[in-house]
Amino acid sequence: MTKQVIHSPDAPAAIGPYSQAIRVGDMLYMSGQIPLDPKTMQIVEGIEAQAHQVFRNMRAVLAAANATLNDIVKLAILLVDLADFAKVNEIMATYFEAPYPARSTFQVAALPRGSRIEVEANALLTEVAHPGGSPQTGWREAFDQTKGS
Repeated sequence: MTKQVIHSPDAPAAIGPYSQAIRVGDMLYMSGQIPLDPKTMQIVEGIEAQAHQVFRNMRAVLAAANATLNDIVKLAILLVDLADFAKVNEIMATYFEAPYPARSTFQVAALPRGSRIEVEANALLTEVAHPGGSPQTGWREAFDQTKGS
C-alpha cells in the first residue's frame, strides 16, 4: 500500500516536518491539531474557543479526504489542564454523533505555541472510499443477502 498525503488549505499548515494527515488504504492517520486559526496561524484564546477551533480544523482535514468527524474511530485528546475535561467533553459532543469514537485523554506539561488542547485522530474511510461496500468485504454483503433464503 502507498501513503497518500492529505492536505486542506482550510486547516492550519503544518508547523514542522509532518503532514496534516496520511491515508494508507482505508485508514486516515491525522496529525495532532492545535487551535491555530488557519488564516492567521495564531492560537485562538480560551479553552472553549480552542476546543471549537481544533474540531473545525479536524473537520477541514477530514473533508479533504472525503470524510467527516463521524468517520473517526479513535481520538487522543491532550490537555494542559484536566480541569478543562468537562468543557471539552461538552464541546466535543456538539461535533460528533453516536456511536462516538474510542478516546483517551491525557494531561501534558505543555503543548506547542502555548495551546491548552491538541487532538489527534484515526479515521476509517471504507464507506467513503467504496460506496456500497468495500471490495475486500463484498463477499459479506453477498453472504448477508442469502441469509434466511
